[in-house]
Amino acid sequence: MVKFTVVLSFLLLANADAFVPSTLKNRQVCRFSESSKSALDALTERQMQFWEDVGDGLNDVETVFSEDGLNIERIRAFALSAQGKTSAPTRYAPGHKPSEEHVEGLTAKPFWNSRDEPDKFPWAEKLENNSHIVIQELQEKLDREAQEQSLFASDSAWQNNVMGKGWSAFRLQRLGVWNVENCKEFPKTTELLRSLNIPFAVRGVCFACQASGSGVQPHSDGRNFILTSHLGLKIPDGCWMKSGDEEQTWQEGKLTTLDTSFEHSTGNPTDDDRHVLIIDYWHPDLTIAERAALEFVYDLRNKFESGNIPFRKPRALMQEKEGQGLAGIFGSLFGGGDKK
Repeated sequence: MVKFTVVLSFLLLANADAFVPSTLKNRQVCRFSESSKSALDALTERQMQFWEDVGDGLNDVETVFSEDGLNIERIRAFALSAQGKTSAPTRYAPGHKPSEEHVEGLTAKPFWNSRDEPDKFPWAEKLENNSHIVIQELQEKLDREAQEQSLFASDSAWQNNVMGKGWSAFRLQRLGVWNVENCKEFPKTTELLRSLNIPFAVRGVCFACQASGSGVQPHSDGRNFILTSHLGLKIPDGCWMKSGDEEQTWQEGKLTTLDTSFEHSTGNPTDDDRHVLIIDYWHPDLTIAERAALEFVYDLRNKFESGNIPFRKPRALMQEKEGQGLAGIFGSLFGGGDKK
């Protein structure tokens, strides 16, 4: 499996989507030719800068929460795993396929029942009780756009490869940012979601449509520290979802919750489209300090990928140059130094 640092190199080079499943990451990285190798090598210092900045930020997060007796040791271990500096995580159960972006010690099961554990999902009951708002708003939107069929669009090219051409989405939130224009199309749903204090994670919120006669092939999203809930909106009889070795269906107005670090797949063998609202949020076993630390890491990665973080020479390399005197320091600052 491609390590996080290699994937980060590819993302910085090609501006690819940050949440590509590992199987696709492997294929994409393997496409690099020998002529591209020098570009990857040139990004090595950028990788070092990223992980140095991660370390600095985690120190700040820990300082803030240490007064409350909270630590982020599991997130420091996550950072080592993500860099490939520790052994790959082990599977917790049949069908579990975690990636290197992994937090140890979190409860792992294919499906969760929010109604059985209300303390872990304090927002879920209110969302279900008000699901008619979401269902009505979606139906009104579908009726208005019945001729154009323009509401749902495929998320990206790689998503077609994973989710299949029958799956499409309309995003309200992604990477912690609400899509203002899209939210205007669903004002009541947006207001409801934002009132519930859901601990939204990096992947966000979207309406998802599974076309009739289509399905999503088995795949794992890898990250075990995010759970996903589907609020059933329009569910034809016969639709199914499998996670790990368990299979369930959706119910309209109810949440179906799964851990997508398990291999999962869906099917819609009916003559009608299936619609759900997908919500990604932090695993309830994470502490508030651990959530803050993960939010920092992924926000920083998004900034690196979008080019919003200026390049600087990694401190580790600067320290190496210090041993070479003034000539080495000036070489590191102005692009000199040893040539390979």
